[in-house]
Amino acid sequence: MKKILLSSLCVMCIMTGWAQYKKETKSKKDEKREARRDKINLLMKQEEEGELVFNKHHIFGFKMISDGYGLSYEFGKYKSNRKTTLFQFEFNEKRHPKEKKISLFDGFGFSNVVFGKTNNFYQAKLGIAQQLRVGGKANKNGVAVSAIVGGGLSAGLLKPYYVKVVDQNNVNEEFQSTFPTIIDSVYGINGAAGIFTGWGEVKFNPGAHAKAAMRFDYGRFNENVTAIEVGLMAEYYSKDVSQLAYVKQKQFFFSGYISILLGRRK
Repeated sequence: MKKILLSSLCVMCIMTGWAQYKKETKSKKDEKREARRDKINLLMKQEEEGELVFNKHHIFGFKMISDGYGLSYEFGKYKSNRKTTLFQFEFNEKRHPKEKKISLFDGFGFSNVVFGKTNNFYQAKLGIAQQLRVGGKANKNGVAVSAIVGGGLSAGLLKPYYVKVVDQNNVNEEFQSTFPTIIDSVYGINGAAGIFTGWGEVKFNPGAHAKAAMRFDYGRFNENVTAIEVGLMAEYYSKDVSQLAYVKQKQFFFSGYISILLGRRK
């Protein structure tokens, strides 16, 4: 009987303690939620009075482009609650729309080669842009919609695309070559030489770029930035860009993109 009473007492103590713990945890969550709500209300009031809610932001992004992909960094300086000056850096790779990969077995496994590719075309961009908020003012935690227009300088970098090949007269000796030499010499292809090959032979092609975009910022009163940007961009380079053998080269590129942006504002 004593054991039963002791067991019951222990169970009651545990249940009481657990209930108290849940109550305290819930109370802390409620306090945090209420503090966040009060902070947002204060920021909204400051904005209505014309005060700057934030001063600057740092944002990193991953960009999916209609002819490639890239990474970006952005520093934003708030001029007012609607206007922001953006200083941007991007590093992208542009691919030719006619590129096609072929899979080859090299004796150990399969290797992908872009047949006819002459160069990897990378771009390092420095730019400045103006961001103007055009929607979302009355929404506390909703989406702020902004228009962005900007441009800047582009450094086009052409890295030779090397391929592992063999001469038909000596299949035991493998070496590296590029298109269109491979086609003209009727070499046998074993596989791509790899992304790290050819950096010592990079050619510089300067240019300029411009863009127009719309940005959708989720929870604009939050310190953490979570946004999506959709836009169009145009690029012009001082010399023709060679990407594929026996395909017309060009200097002007026009593309669309979508960026996923993450960062923090202060």
